[in-house]
Amino acid sequence: MKHTKIPDLNNTLLKISSVYSSLTKSEQKVADVVMKEPEAAVFFTITDLSEKANVGETSVIRFCRKLGFRGYQEFKLSVAQNLSTPSQNIHGDIEDDDEMSIIVKKISAINVQNIHNTTTLLDEDSLRQAIAILREARKLYFFGVGSSGITAIDAKHRFMRIGYECAAENDAHIIAMNAALTKPGDVVIGISTSGSTKDLVDAMEIAKGRGANIICLTSHARSPITHFADVVLLTASKESPLQGGSFSSKLSQIHALDVLCTALAIGHKERTYESLERTAKAVLNKLY
Repeated sequence: MKHTKIPDLNNTLLKISSVYSSLTKSEQKVADVVMKEPEAAVFFTITDLSEKANVGETSVIRFCRKLGFRGYQEFKLSVAQNLSTPSQNIHGDIEDDDEMSIIVKKISAINVQNIHNTTTLLDEDSLRQAIAILREARKLYFFGVGSSGITAIDAKHRFMRIGYECAAENDAHIIAMNAALTKPGDVVIGISTSGSTKDLVDAMEIAKGRGANIICLTSHARSPITHFADVVLLTASKESPLQGGSFSSKLSQIHALDVLCTALAIGHKERTYESLERTAKAVLNKLY
């Protein structure tokens, strides 16, 4: 299908106005939401936007492509760049002329609020279900891509120290191959702030088909990764496209994992103490 060439406008919101009449009714619904709430839209996942517009996710994708973007993330990035200064995109509420003491206070407040919000989002029944699954696990696989992959490595270190056999991967191909080798009794913990990282979602589907139990950590309750999860644990995050992988989001993920790990350790005190002691002794000669 041949599309009319879109004018090369710098401002994405102006570009939407220029092509609005040529969009389908479903695409116009998407445009209406974005035009009405552009500041909020940059934080929406594709699922969020499709639900707000009451259309399918494919309509959102078609809308983005008609504007000349390869996909939804590229579209969101463009909108975010148009809305504010580069400094605001990267640093959020931090102003260029803030004193160091103010910067420290603002960042501290953001991080404390994110942990508080994550505590509120962590459903007790979901936590108990996740802990029950983890207690019976044969092996734990922590998967994450990009910044969430670094969290996966942190999680492997923590859970290994309390006696679990663990693997952690952040390369998309290695994640896929590991997922294909999982077995019933294994537990896969998928970590994704957006819940929409295709490489990770695909791996969750593979592991689910292999009979593994799936736990996911995400900030979006209706994101694609949740479709394959036995348990969904929600963490707080509010990132623009230019803030992806922020420390505050990572703190939320680590907070949720710390709750899980601590609860498991308390439930198996003897094994936990033995594992902590053995692993501590193993690295004694590595320290001065």
